[in-house]
Amino acid sequence: MTATRAQHLLAAVIALVTGAAYAVVTLVRFDHFTIASFDNAIFEQAVKSYAGLGAPVVDIKGPGFNILGDHFSPVTALIAPFYRLFPSAQTILLAQVVLIAVSVHVIAVLAMRTVGTIVGAAIGLAYALSFGLQSAVEADFHEVAFAAPLLALAGAAYVDRRFDRVVLWSVPLLLVKEDLGLTVAVVGGVLWLAGERRRGAALAVGAVAATALILLVIVPGFNAGGAYAYSGTLGGDRGVVATLLDAPGRKIATVVLTVAITGFAALASPWVLLVLPTFAWRFAGDVPFYWGTEWHYSLVLMPIVFVAMIDAIRRRPALRWATPVGLVVGGFMMVGSPVAALADPVSYDEPPRVDSARTVVSLVPKGASVEADIGLMGHLVTDHTVYWLGTVGSATPEYVLFDVAAGIGSPSDVAAYAEQAHGGTYDVIYDDDGYVLAQRR
Repeated sequence: MTATRAQHLLAAVIALVTGAAYAVVTLVRFDHFTIASFDNAIFEQAVKSYAGLGAPVVDIKGPGFNILGDHFSPVTALIAPFYRLFPSAQTILLAQVVLIAVSVHVIAVLAMRTVGTIVGAAIGLAYALSFGLQSAVEADFHEVAFAAPLLALAGAAYVDRRFDRVVLWSVPLLLVKEDLGLTVAVVGGVLWLAGERRRGAALAVGAVAATALILLVIVPGFNAGGAYAYSGTLGGDRGVVATLLDAPGRKIATVVLTVAITGFAALASPWVLLVLPTFAWRFAGDVPFYWGTEWHYSLVLMPIVFVAMIDAIRRRPALRWATPVGLVVGGFMMVGSPVAALADPVSYDEPPRVDSARTVVSLVPKGASVEADIGLMGHLVTDHTVYWLGTVGSATPEYVLFDVAAGIGSPSDVAAYAEQAHGGTYDVIYDDDGYVLAQRR
C-alpha cells in the first residue's frame, strides 16, 4: 500500500518536531557542560581525522590509536564532509538527531500506510518519543545512531514483503558496529522463516562470516594488542551463565519495557527476533551499564520492536488494541525523560560553574595539546589535540586540565600529577570552581 501525500506530510511533521526537541536537548546539555561520557569526544576525534583525509586516529584512546582497533564503525566517516564544513562537537551531536529523525519518518509513514492514519500516527509518535531514542540522545553521539534508519528501512521492506530490499538495507549494518553482524544474521533467519530460504540462508551465513572476519582479523589488525578488546566483557571473571543470571529483575524489566511500549504486539511478529543478539551480548556482558534502559544500548531495539508491532497489526488487525496499551507504557516512561524536561524552565538555567568552564577552555590556545578528564574533554577536541587522563601514555601535553570537583577521580594536585607523569615543570594558570589548568613551561 502506498502512503498518501497527507501521510508523508504528517510523518514529516512528527519527525521534524521530535527532531527539533532532540536537537534542543542535546545542544542545551552540551552548552551546560553536562557530563555524559567521553564517547562524543572519541567520535569527534575519529570524524575529525576522516575529515582531514587521514586514518581515524583517536588519541583519547591512546596516542596514535586507530579507532578501528576498538570498534568496527567505518560508517562514521559519512559525517566527515559535514564536519569539514562545520567543525564542532555540535555537528556530531546533530548528526545523531538527524539519523533518528529519518528513522522516525520511515516508521511513521510505514505505520500510517499499513494500519491507518490515526493509529499509524500514534505509533509513529510513540516510536519518536520511545525511551531508547531519548536515552540515546541524552548519552550524546554513538555510532549505533546509523542503525536506526537502516533497521527502519529494512523493517519497512519486510512488512511490504520486498525481501530484496530487506537485504539491501540490512547489509550496511555490518559497517555500523561489529555486534550488528549477528542482527543481520537473524534477519537472514527471519527471511528463511518467510519462505525466502536461499536468500535468507545466504544472508545469515554471509553475516556470520563477516562478523568473524571483523572480530578475528580486522579489529585485531588495527589493535596494538592484536585482539578484540571487548571479548573479556562476556561473562567477565564469573562466566557467561553467572553473568546472565546476575540482576535478573533489572534485565527482565528491560525486556518487558522494550516490548510493552508496543502493547506487546511486537511479540506476534517474527521480526521481533532481531532483538535477541543485542539482548544476548548486553546481558552476558559483565558491565551493569548494559543491563538497563539507560544510555544508548536500546536505540537499535526501538525500530525493531515498532516495525514488529506494525507487522503484527498488519497480520492480525485485532491487535490494534495494543496501541493504547503501548501509549500508556510510553507515557509512563516519559515521566522525567529528557524531552519532558524541556517543559520545565529550570532546564534552561545555566549551572553555577558554566562561566568558569568556558573561561578555562578559552585559556587553552587553539592547536595546543591537552590532557583532560571527561569533564571538559568534549569541549576541547575541535581545536586541540586531546589526550585522556587514563590513556595518555607517553604523550607530553602542553596543558593539563582537570575537573577536580566533579568527583570523577581526577588528581586534585594537577601540577604535581603532570610533573610526575610527564616530567618537566607545570604551572597552574587557572584554578576556580574546581577547574584546574596547568601549563608546561
